[in-house]
Amino acid sequence: MDKATLLEWYRQMVLIRRFEQKSAELYQLGKIGGFLHLYIGQEAIAVGSIAARQAGDHVITAYRDHGHALAVGSDTGAIMAEMLGKSTGVSKGKGGSMHLADVGRNFWGGHAVVGAHLTLATGLALSEQYRGTDNAVLCYFGDGATNIGYFHESLNLAGVWDLPVLWICENNQYGMGTAVDRASAVSSIIQKATAYGMEGKQVDGMNVFKVHEAVSEALQAIRAGQGPQFLEMLTYRYEGHSMGDPLRYRSKDEVEKWREDDAIGILERHILENKVAGKDKLDALDKAVDQEIEAAVQFAEESPLPAAAELFTDIYVEM
Repeated sequence: MDKATLLEWYRQMVLIRRFEQKSAELYQLGKIGGFLHLYIGQEAIAVGSIAARQAGDHVITAYRDHGHALAVGSDTGAIMAEMLGKSTGVSKGKGGSMHLADVGRNFWGGHAVVGAHLTLATGLALSEQYRGTDNAVLCYFGDGATNIGYFHESLNLAGVWDLPVLWICENNQYGMGTAVDRASAVSSIIQKATAYGMEGKQVDGMNVFKVHEAVSEALQAIRAGQGPQFLEMLTYRYEGHSMGDPLRYRSKDEVEKWREDDAIGILERHILENKVAGKDKLDALDKAVDQEIEAAVQFAEESPLPAAAELFTDIYVEM
């Protein structure tokens, strides 16, 4: 990877981390309502995979969606405004944390119902196949979603119709507060893909290089007509399932073990050890990110709430 790419990946990953930390702070201050699911620890997946897509590819994910929104290039201020329910948000303040979307960047959300967005990914892939393009769909979901009916229905149809969709399971080891091996009869998620004719691949989801390489290869296979692909990204969320999670189901030692191979730390060490850039350059990027976050918060807090009349708009599609 060239210097510019590595530094941009570092900037994006730090931006996601700082955005999440600030979101947690604003939530505790009562400025963000509803539910809040943080992406801290999983940054390498969104950044490494989305960097591998081509312009026409689609991105769709579940409710832990802030990292993906930032990785596709959505405006930080507009995302923060959406978090605060303001009219200048990417979803006009109507979606909040779990329903971020940016149509202009082919980012379709942010969906709160576990696994339901997999059916939408199937539909997006079918539309691209119908139109005869070489665009693909990157669909992200958690390990818990693989026990949901939507998962099996969607993978089955994708396999039957050879749809151009890349299924990316972000296996952060827990579905809410339940470990994978306690909730799934098959704890190795890739085995579930074989039932639908897909040979899944496990990837170190804490390493942005390995993520990017695996996704690049999978997208190349899809565009070569080899049908849908399946990747299981092994990762870890440092925080709870959501802000109300007391975290009584795992030990501090377990969390610290995963922190030893922190996603941002892995990339930072690579940059420094290979003399791609010095610590002063990374410190400057950190500072610039902090300024971007503060500007986003100011923009969000100064933005107006949606007008009452907005309750009746965006309900039906205008043809």
